Amino acid sequence: MNKSAIVLAALALASCHRVPSSSGKLGPGTSTAVAPIVTPAGVKASNTDFKYLSGRGKVHFKHKEVDQSANFNLRVRRDSAIWLSGSLLGIEGVRALLTPDSVRVVNRLQKSYFAGDYAYLSQLLNVPVSYQQMQAILLGDYQPAPSGTTPKVASEGANQAVSYTQAALLLEQLISTDSGRLQQLKVSESAAQRSLTVAYSDFQKLEGTALPFAYTSNVVGQQGGAESTSATLSFSKVEVGAGHLEFPFSIPKGFKKETKIRK
Repeated sequence: MNKSAIVLAALALASCHRVPSSSGKLGPGTSTAVAPIVTPAGVKASNTDFKYLSGRGKVHFKHKEVDQSANFNLRVRRDSAIWLSGSLLGIEGVRALLTPDSVRVVNRLQKSYFAGDYAYLSQLLNVPVSYQQMQAILLGDYQPAPSGTTPKVASEGANQAVSYTQAALLLEQLISTDSGRLQQLKVSESAAQRSLTVAYSDFQKLEGTALPFAYTSNVVGQQGGAESTSATLSFSKVEVGAGHLEFPFSIPKGFKKETKIRK
């Protein structure tokens, strides 16, 4: 299994501090899932506001000669941890744990692991990324412009088109004027001719919430103007709430540490 398939569709998906964990089911009725965002520029978006998310489904990944599918399980504790497990035929091949300051990935098929910072994911995705950006991508949330930056806002059919620059990156987002949910995100770096585009579809309301959630995400990475990597993440089940989840992660004894990015 190519590790990029799991982390990218996360998606994309620990730190020096201990990740809090406990057992128990999510309480779908305890979520407050709508968090309207109104900026001075008139951007109106509805972002998720639950503490925990648990989901599972399939990811289909393409990169060069690789074309494969896998099952995945995703767990998120907002602003704290993203846990992702990928398996084929019921056998786990990859497990990843992201926290705000580090990335850990275990590849059981190759008996190797990676432990480092977000330069790892930035190289996999071909654009600089942070924990908050990965969390927003996985949850389909709008990413507000940084303080001091005024985004450009225009109408585009049934959507708001919002764009702004952040360092060397251009962020372009399409937001539904009806639901306030993000429909598409594009992050590009013109100088390096690379970009990452995520399109969201198959919106469904989650139990106990009034907020539509995208059950399907299509991710396309481009380098030099040509498609280099693509992945489709399709959820079959999603639960949200204020309950507790576990984020089990350990590096098996004897596994070799990777020092290079393998795409």
